[in-house]
Amino acid sequence: MDIVSTISKNGISIRLTDERWKHIILMHPALENKQAQILSTVKNPEYIFKGKGEELLAVFALSKRSYIVVVYKETENDGFIITAYETTDKLWLFKKEIIWNKLS
Repeated sequence: MDIVSTISKNGISIRLTDERWKHIILMHPALENKQAQILSTVKNPEYIFKGKGEELLAVFALSKRSYIVVVYKETENDGFIITAYETTDKLWLFKKEIIWNKLS
């Protein structure tokens, strides 16, 4: 069951299901009160990176050292959030291919 959705930079509706939300807060309890930030990161990221497969990683800086990463997948007219987490590993993150960034 979808609980909320947002629109990606590509204009695609991205769903966050109840099952995925439960997964996110179980695996990353620090995000329990950050559902709005997760949706905002997909809608208005600072960066979008290419994942290992067909997934995309929307990234937003929470501070100079901490980033929120939302992993999601898009099709032509639909999409869904896979997971989300916080990271301080900027080196790992910026080794990935940048598809889009806010500065360009």
